[in-house]
Amino acid sequence: MKRLERNFYDAPTLILAERLLGKIFVHCEGPGSITKGRIVETEAYLGEGDEACHAWRGMTERNRVMFEKPGQLYIYFSYGCHFMANVVSEPEGMAGAVLLRAMEPIEGIGLMQARRKTTEERSLMSGPGKLTQALGIGMALYGESLFGNICWIEEAPDIVPEMIGTTRRIGISRSTELPWRKFLKESPHVSRTRAGIPEKKGKKAVGK
Repeated sequence: MKRLERNFYDAPTLILAERLLGKIFVHCEGPGSITKGRIVETEAYLGEGDEACHAWRGMTERNRVMFEKPGQLYIYFSYGCHFMANVVSEPEGMAGAVLLRAMEPIEGIGLMQARRKTTEERSLMSGPGKLTQALGIGMALYGESLFGNICWIEEAPDIVPEMIGTTRRIGISRSTELPWRKFLKESPHVSRTRAGIPEKKGKKAVGK
């Protein structure tokens, strides 16, 4: 499939959160080691007016990539348990990112099963920590460009608006009223809180 070009990411974060639905995320770790997932759930975060965003108080060493050019990966470690993968958005100098919250396994499923220690396909990528483990994503990919040969996102048929669900974001304690979670309504691979009911506390970091 054709890779998404730079202009795809030149969109406001809230629009990009919808645009990414249905697209194919690829991680190439070497010959014969490729994993792919179809993005079925996202969450938008903005540096301005969003207290759940890591960049809300300004730039730090941890969040600096969020202020750089769109189309990079912002990776962080959540509660010492899981890595979270985000696609950097907004023009350079402004902060924004889209959290990749759930995917449908497409390729490299055997490798995903070994990493996740389960053969249940729906459990492989139905959460932000699950999908990074399945894809083999960690802090080494912080700031990785989506235009290189390690990670990229491929085109897929467009998703019509009627296929997209919208709820408030999950597992955060600030700016909870913002309806910035997007997901494919008919996908069985979205996180278990499909209707926007919060997960149990402690399962996810506070925002980004």
